[in-house]
Amino acid sequence: MSDLPTLTRILKDKEIEVNQKPLDLRLLARMFRFAAPHRRQRNKLLAMVLLRSAQLPIQSLIVGMIVSTVIGKGQIHRLPWAVAGFAVWALFTQFTMHFRMRWAMEYGEAVVHDLRNAIFSHLQTLSLGYFQRTRVGRNISRVTSDAESVRAGVQDILFVSLVNLGQILWASVILAWLDIWLFLVILGLAPLLWVFNRYYKKIMSRAQRQVAESFSRVTSSVAESVAGIRVTQGFSRQDLNSRMFHDLVDDHAVYNIKVASVQSIYGPVLDLNNQFFTAVLLLLGAWRVFHGDTDPAVLVTFFFMSSSIFEPLQTLGNQYSNSMGAMAGAERVFQTLDTKPDFSDPPDAVKLDTCRGKVEFRNMGFEYIPGKPVLHNITFTAQPGQTVALVGHTGSGKTSIINLISKFYLPTTGQLLVDDIDIHQVDTPSLVQHLGIVLQNNYLFTGTIMDNIRLGKVGSTDEQVLAAAQQIGCRDLLESLPDGFHTMVGERGARLSLGQRQLVCFSRAMLANPRIFILDEATSSIDTITEHRVQQALQKLLKGRTCFVVAHRLSTIRHADLVLVLDQGHLIERGTHKELLALGGTYAKLYRQFVRRQ
Repeated sequence: MSDLPTLTRILKDKEIEVNQKPLDLRLLARMFRFAAPHRRQRNKLLAMVLLRSAQLPIQSLIVGMIVSTVIGKGQIHRLPWAVAGFAVWALFTQFTMHFRMRWAMEYGEAVVHDLRNAIFSHLQTLSLGYFQRTRVGRNISRVTSDAESVRAGVQDILFVSLVNLGQILWASVILAWLDIWLFLVILGLAPLLWVFNRYYKKIMSRAQRQVAESFSRVTSSVAESVAGIRVTQGFSRQDLNSRMFHDLVDDHAVYNIKVASVQSIYGPVLDLNNQFFTAVLLLLGAWRVFHGDTDPAVLVTFFFMSSSIFEPLQTLGNQYSNSMGAMAGAERVFQTLDTKPDFSDPPDAVKLDTCRGKVEFRNMGFEYIPGKPVLHNITFTAQPGQTVALVGHTGSGKTSIINLISKFYLPTTGQLLVDDIDIHQVDTPSLVQHLGIVLQNNYLFTGTIMDNIRLGKVGSTDEQVLAAAQQIGCRDLLESLPDGFHTMVGERGARLSLGQRQLVCFSRAMLANPRIFILDEATSSIDTITEHRVQQALQKLLKGRTCFVVAHRLSTIRHADLVLVLDQGHLIERGTHKELLALGGTYAKLYRQFVRRQ
C-alpha cells in the first residue's frame, strides 16, 4: 500500500488507542439508566429470567431422579406418571422461554429506538466544528451498527447471560446439597477458568475494538465515495477508489479473522475442561460409591446435573466474546452522546425578539485550530440597513467572518456584537431567526421545491412560499419546471441545475424575512440574465436590511455601502467601491484584473 497516495491509505483513528476495561460496570450501569423508561418491561423480563434459570437445573434433576429411582429400581408402574410429569414440566419451560425471548426482543427494540433518537437529536446540537472534525461514516456507524451492538447487548447477551448465571447458581445449590465433596470437584475448576477468562478478555477486547473501528472506516469510505461520485468519475478515480476500498475491506477481514481465531481457541479449552471434569468425577464418584460414602443414584444424578453448570459456562464463554462487540458499540455511542458542543448559550442569554441589524467587530481574532489564527484584529461596524462587501483572495478570511456572524463559531479574541450585545450573550435560536443565509453550495433536502423553500419558515402557507419566490424574481423560472413548485428534488438537490438550486435557496432565505442577509458567492451558479433579475430584486429587498456579501465577481458589490478588503486574515483596506478604486491599492488591482478577464 506504500505506492498509494495519502488520500487512499488506511488512516488509523486515534480513538482506537484509547484503553478501557472490557466490561466497565459504569458503562453497564449507564445502559440500564438509559433504559429506565422501560423498567416495567425490564422487570417482567427479569422475572422470566429468574424462572427460566431455575427451571433448567430442576429439569435435569427430574431426569436424573427418574433414571436413578424409577428406572434404576425397576419401578415400571411409576414410569408413565414420571414421564408425564416430565413432559408437563418441559412444556412449562418452553412457555417460559417463549415469553423470555419475546419480551427481550421488545425490550431491545424499545431501548435501541430511544438510543437512535437520542444520538440523532444530540448530533443536531453539536457545533459545526464537530462535523468538520468527524467523518460522515463515523456518525452513520453510531446510529446504525453501534446502536445495533447495544441492542444485541441488552436484548440477547445480557439476559441470556443472566439465565445461564442463574442456572449455574441453582445447579450449584442442588449439587452441593446432594454431595458436597463431588461438588467441590466442580468448584476446584473455577480458579483455572478465572485465569483463562482474564487473559482471554484482554485479547478479545482489543480485537473487538479493532473490528468496530475498521468497520467504521469501511462505512466512511462508502459514504465519501457516494457523495463524491462526480469527482471520482470526472477524474477517472474508479480504479483507485476500488483499490482503496479493497484495502479497507482486507483490513476489516484481518481483524474479523483475528476475533474468530481467539474464539476458536476459547471454545475448545472450555470443552476440554468439561471432559477433564467428567474423568475426575468418574474416578472420585466411583471411589465414594465403592466405599459407601454416596449412593449410585446420587452419582447418576450428578452426571445429569453437571451439564447444568458446564453447558452454561460454554454459553457464557461465547456470550462474552459477543459482549465485547456490544461493549465497544456502547462505548462509542456514549462517547458521542458525551461530546459537548464547542460552545453553548449561557443561562442568562439575551433573546433577540427584535433585531435592528447592527453588527460590530472589535479587535476580533479567530482560530479554527489553537495557535493558528485565521483572522487578526478585525475591527469594523455594519450599521442597520448597510450592505458590506467582503473581498479578497481565497483563504483571506471572508468565509470565517460570515461563519462568526452566523454564530457557527465564537471569536477567539476581541468581541463580536449584534445590536450592541456580545454574541456570547445572544440566544442562538433567536439570532438565527433574524438571519437569511445563501451560500455558494446550499443544501437541498429530498422533497419538493415547495418543501425546501418552506424550511426558511416552518409553517408557511403555499401562498407565502410563492410570494417569497415572486419577491426574488424567480417564481416564473421555478414554475416552468415540469411540476412547478411541486417538482421533486433528489438527494443534495439532484435533478435541478446549480442555478435552479440557488434560486430555491434565495427564496428560502427571503421567506425567513431576515434582518441580516448573508450572501456567500450566492450568484456564482446563476446565468448572467437570471443574475441580473436577482440583483435587481435584491437591491429593492435589501433596503433596510443589513447584508454581508462575499463575492469574487466584483460586479456584484459595486453598490455596497462598505467594502472590506482582506488578505491572509488581516483587514487591509476599507471604503466604498469608488474610494478604493481612487486609492489604487489591492482592491483597485483586483478590479483591474477582473475587467481584463471580462
